[in-house]
Amino acid sequence: MSVVAWIAVGSLTVWLWLLLGQGFFWRTDQRLPHRAEPPEGKWPYVAVVVPARDEAAVLPESLPSLLTQDYPGGAEVILVDDGSSDGTGKLARALSGRYGGLPLTVVSPGEPGPGWTGKLWAVRYGIELARASSPEYLLLTDADIAHEPDSLRELVASARGGGFDMVSQMARLRVESSWERLVVPAFVYFFAQLYPFRWINRKGARTAAAAGGCVLLRTETAERARVPESIRGAVIDDVALARVVRRGGGRIWLGLAERVDSVRPYPGLGDLWRMVSRSAYAQLRHNPLLLLGTVAGIALVYLVPPYALGAGLLTGDAAAGRAGLAAWAVMTGTYLPMLRYYRLSLATAPLLPFTALLYALMTVDSAVQHYRGRGAAWKGRTYARPEAAPDR
Repeated sequence: MSVVAWIAVGSLTVWLWLLLGQGFFWRTDQRLPHRAEPPEGKWPYVAVVVPARDEAAVLPESLPSLLTQDYPGGAEVILVDDGSSDGTGKLARALSGRYGGLPLTVVSPGEPGPGWTGKLWAVRYGIELARASSPEYLLLTDADIAHEPDSLRELVASARGGGFDMVSQMARLRVESSWERLVVPAFVYFFAQLYPFRWINRKGARTAAAAGGCVLLRTETAERARVPESIRGAVIDDVALARVVRRGGGRIWLGLAERVDSVRPYPGLGDLWRMVSRSAYAQLRHNPLLLLGTVAGIALVYLVPPYALGAGLLTGDAAAGRAGLAAWAVMTGTYLPMLRYYRLSLATAPLLPFTALLYALMTVDSAVQHYRGRGAAWKGRTYARPEAAPDR
């Protein structure tokens, strides 16, 4: 066989292993686990902490969904206005006056302390304030996340039913623009491939990850793991959170959300590019060897199959063509459940190699930004040290 054919066979072998040996990452059936509602009058108190910086554009869609939660127990919302310049805090108070519901406290923590990311500094401030109410649980949720009315109730019931110290849901991201439809489902697909949900949710497992937009965390567990102090400089703060909770003996669960949605728009490729490149190289621990391996891995797994098929058709290399087609078919098949979850056309599944190429370029660009010393910028705040930049 030709060199191209052997490489295509290697790609097919990798895909067969991913299909069966990587925790069935491609399946989308990890939803909220078994629920166990407390007796009437015994629902635990929950403090909802929302870090927010210049979120006036999305707050009218997200904050009312928290204020109007249909939760049988006591709860409060603490919005930490992280130095906003667009009237985020004022708008939050106005929305609270309009919608009523859960009590809202709006506070501002000032500039982050040394070694802290802005988001985690805001979370720290919110948790400190929440301690006055002695909540049993903390709901850490981003300002762009909209919750259905029973979201908090379902999260608490699932945490109690499964005996979990932390329950996290990957919010359904917006897929309205053409670029969002092309890039966003692949983002969740790649995340699940890297951190298979089944492995995370298995008792005693070593794999740990979370989705920072929606995390229900037992307060006692947070204190034991020294959250957020123990992760104050983390770039990928949700994964770091899951790791310290698991390291401290806590049980964690992560799955796809059905009734929790992100309302933040990423209408153009540039918006999505900045979102990914901001933290992609940090995911690789700023290691050039890991970068090289990642780019090579993306090429072998995602780019070789269509190339081998094309080369086989053009040169008459039947072995390369057949192996490339088979690998591309397996790849496409594993992507279908994610497109179905996002209610998108399944006909776009064969475009995954092109999307993977975009992600490879975003990752390389992230490394270039790092080595040019630009740090990372988010919401008008620039971090001199890339290690201290928030991931969203």
